[in-house]
Amino acid sequence: MISSIREPKKAAPALRIAVAMRRPQGIGCVFRCMATVNVMTEADKVFAGSIPALYDRYLGPFIFEPYACDLAERLAGFRGRLLETAAGTGIVTRALARTLPAGVAITATDLNQPMLDHAAQALDAPQVTWRQANALSLPFGNASFDAVVCQFGAMFFPDKPAGFAEARRVLSPGGRFLFSVWDRIEENDIPAVVSDTVAAAFPDDPPSFLARTPHGYCDKERIRHDLRTAGFSRITIDTVALRSRAASAADPAIGFCTGTPLRHEIEARDAGRLDEVTDRAAQAVARRFGDGPIDGKIQAHVITATA
Repeated sequence: MISSIREPKKAAPALRIAVAMRRPQGIGCVFRCMATVNVMTEADKVFAGSIPALYDRYLGPFIFEPYACDLAERLAGFRGRLLETAAGTGIVTRALARTLPAGVAITATDLNQPMLDHAAQALDAPQVTWRQANALSLPFGNASFDAVVCQFGAMFFPDKPAGFAEARRVLSPGGRFLFSVWDRIEENDIPAVVSDTVAAAFPDDPPSFLARTPHGYCDKERIRHDLRTAGFSRITIDTVALRSRAASAADPAIGFCTGTPLRHEIEARDAGRLDEVTDRAAQAVARRFGDGPIDGKIQAHVITATA
């Protein structure tokens, strides 16, 4: 049973999600993405308690590190002042610290102080400064940085153009804004299985966090529109497919069900079923991908916008 290997957890608040959507079937991604992005809840942004450690342990190597390495390589040779927003547990920060010249000063920020606390414990690098900050209201002057990076954070911005405008404001002329967002959940094999399994466990009120928020900002034309609204004109979007690998089917089930705000949705419906639903998700992943080491497709958009 997964519950026998899960780390002790702190009680999560019994948050009731007011809006729960069934994932639409048979319609284009543009409509799905535009619908889901508008119903992100406040609970979708709560990364506290045991969530940061579980997120970093189970999802970091599984889906975030492959794109962190890709993003860092796109900045190889960069020299200047670098800001990271929505740094989370520091997965990209660590990749940047390994890849960039030692003289590059990195300011890593996140809205959630518990995520930054976990990140700071995992990386001892003198070139990195950690600071709590809201990406929609950055505490930095105009033209303070030569590059801004944000991996899988823009989906959580309640006002995307405002967040992008802040990135542009703090960029020096010609500076780069480099960020990534997940493609639709159907293009991400294992997250889709977990999402469908958790939804099936509560058929009258299916949790939809994964499809709604992490995978809810996937339409490339909407992204271009929001960037242009923020003042960017030179925009490149690369759709990048990589592989996600885990030691067992239990790892992604634990990661998604207990290490993301999906946990709040499960516990809001029935706090006593978290272990059971996590077990169900692990079993579904094992049926599809096997009991041993597993491997599945992941897909994201990597965007470069120049100020």
